[in-house]
Amino acid sequence: MPAKLIDGKIISIELKKIIVKEAQEFYKTYSRKPSLAVVLVGKDPASAVYVKNKVLACSETGLLSRSYHLDKDTSQKELLELIRTLNADSTVDGILVQLPLPKSIDEKAVLAAIDPSKDVDGFSAYQTGKLMQGEDCLAPCTPTGCIHLIKSTGLDISGKHAVVVGRSNIVGKPVAMLLLKENATVTICHSKTKGLGTVCKKADILIAAVGVKGMIKADMVKKGAIIIDVGINRFDGKLFGDVDFEQCINKAGHITPVPGGVGPMTIAYLLSNTLKAAKMRMITK
Repeated sequence: MPAKLIDGKIISIELKKIIVKEAQEFYKTYSRKPSLAVVLVGKDPASAVYVKNKVLACSETGLLSRSYHLDKDTSQKELLELIRTLNADSTVDGILVQLPLPKSIDEKAVLAAIDPSKDVDGFSAYQTGKLMQGEDCLAPCTPTGCIHLIKSTGLDISGKHAVVVGRSNIVGKPVAMLLLKENATVTICHSKTKGLGTVCKKADILIAAVGVKGMIKADMVKKGAIIIDVGINRFDGKLFGDVDFEQCINKAGHITPVPGGVGPMTIAYLLSNTLKAAKMRMITK
C-alpha cells in the first residue's frame, strides 16, 4: 500500500489561517502590522522567486513587507549599513537576508549583524544557543516546519528513533535539536557516516537534508517510516528531493513530496516567526 502524502500546501494553509487571526489581533492592539524586511543581493533567479513568494505570503496574511533589492556589486560594507538601519528601525520586526550571497560578501558576518530579536530566520548565535538549551526562541523555519509535518501524521514523536541525514546549521543540526526537544532518540548522519543505509533503515522518522538528488533509496527505509524530504535539487528544469520518491512511496508510511512538502511550511513559519518577534518586541518595550 502506497504511503500517505504529507501535503505541505494544505497544512501550511491551515497555519496561515491562524497567523491571519493573530495578525489581526496584533493590529487591533498596537495599531500597526507586524513588519518583515527582506533583503536580496543580486539577481539569482531562484532567490528572486523565493523573495517574491515570501512577500506575497506576507500580503496574504496581513503582515507588512519591505523589499530591498541590491545590485550584485553591492559591497559588504553597504549591506551591513542597511542592516544597521533596519536594526534601528522600530517599525521593522523581522529581517531576512536571502541566501546565498555573492562570494565577495562574508555570509557569517552579515547574519551576525542582524539584531537577534529580529532574526526571523533563526540563524544567529543567540537564537541557536537558546534552541540548544531547549528554550523558547525564533527557531529556524524549515526545521520547525518539519516537526509540524511529522506531527500532522498523528505520530507521537516521543520515544521514536529519528535519523537526520545532513548536518547543516540551517536544517540538519537545528531539526535534530527540535526532535530532541520532542523526546525522540536522534541520530545525525553525514558524508563520513559508515553504513548509512543500515542506520537509515532503523529510523521511525527519516529526515533527508543533504542536497543530493534521489540519495535515499527504498532499501534504506524502514517499512512504515515517516519520511520528510527537505532536499531541493534542480535537474532538467524540474525539482527533485533527496529521496527517490517513486521507490520510497511504496515503503514508507508517510512521505512529503517535492515540491509541495517542506517548502510551503518554511514560508509559513517565516510569517509565524515575524509575528512572534513583533509580539516579543512590543512586550519588552
